[in-house]
Amino acid sequence: MRWSHDAGRAPKAALDAAGEPWRAMTGPEDVLASGVYFEFTPVGSSVKVVAIDAATGTEVSVIGPARAAQADLQRLALQKLKARLKAGR
Repeated sequence: MRWSHDAGRAPKAALDAAGEPWRAMTGPEDVLASGVYFEFTPVGSSVKVVAIDAATGTEVSVIGPARAAQADLQRLALQKLKARLKAGR
């Protein structure tokens, strides 16, 4: 299942993918400005979540229990992606 966050318009709940209030994109450190794609792949009793920055193609993955909330896994992957982009790796 793929999810995308379209930076061109605010989501209905006015929250971004990390669950934070929607706001104007102000700087290059804000990964949501260009869009982030999420991919969820079940692996046994776990799920692998891949977060991909649309602008750079930078990709990170996390693995968590399949019973974990999708939003929690998505938030974790987004945090890891932001850290990777900030580190410049």
